[in-house]
Amino acid sequence: MKSREHKVTTYNLREGIYMVKSPIRVYGTGNNVYTLQINNKSCSCGKWQTYTLPCSYVLAVCRENGSRANTYVLEIYSRQTYIRTYQTNFHPVLSENFWRDAHFNLIFYPPNMKSNRVGNRAISGKMDYKNLDSPPRYDKCPMPRHNRKNCNNSRPSNV
Repeated sequence: MKSREHKVTTYNLREGIYMVKSPIRVYGTGNNVYTLQINNKSCSCGKWQTYTLPCSYVLAVCRENGSRANTYVLEIYSRQTYIRTYQTNFHPVLSENFWRDAHFNLIFYPPNMKSNRVGNRAISGKMDYKNLDSPPRYDKCPMPRHNRKNCNNSRPSNV
């Protein structure tokens, strides 16, 4: 539906370059001009390159040319690929009793969850990720595992 409102201008037919203009919207948005290179599968809106599916500007050019838009869709999104993916039988995963032992240990450090609560309602839930490679430090001392109580480096010396 959106592609029907676009205005297509042929810029260079031999190289497949088009200029597509979006319509003016209610609040003054729109009226943008996009350059579409159909042979390179790129559009200046960036959606075609990002999603690897034709954007509405490609559909407008296809409507103008009489070409089919599905020729610009990657094969992995085709109906035939979808059918081939799910035509085989899937078997459930066996219970952990049948799994082989791993030759390594997985270590998971869950993040510290902090939230300020007012009554039963959390106002802000923040995840606090700490650097787990180095031990904690007291800000005024370069020594590891020092805090305000046990650090002599942060206090003035009595000399």
